[in-house]
Amino acid sequence: MAQLALNKFQTVTFQITTAEQTVYTAPTGYTAIVLYAHVANFGTSDSSVTMKHIRSSVETEIIKNANVPISEAFVPMSGKLVLETNDSIKVSSQKNDTLKVILSLLETAN
Repeated sequence: MAQLALNKFQTVTFQITTAEQTVYTAPTGYTAIVLYAHVANFGTSDSSVTMKHIRSSVETEIIKNANVPISEAFVPMSGKLVLETNDSIKVSSQKNDTLKVILSLLETAN
């Protein structure tokens, strides 16, 4: 049986659309810590972002409809967030082709 790596650092980038999409899901056997999250507006107009934590069927907004001005950035979390196995982060935007998100994570074997 293969042994899980004790700690793995991950960087996840994603272009946000108006459809809610899963950016990251903590894999089986791991707990993940979101160390940093950053949303950048690369579009030609202001937009808004919604970011959620999903555990089983419970959705909890981290931030809802936060404005991200053109050529600016928004940090949706001021601290760390622990994700248990199968917990997810989902994002959506008010507009397509305006926002990108980057997550910095540490996955730790359970």
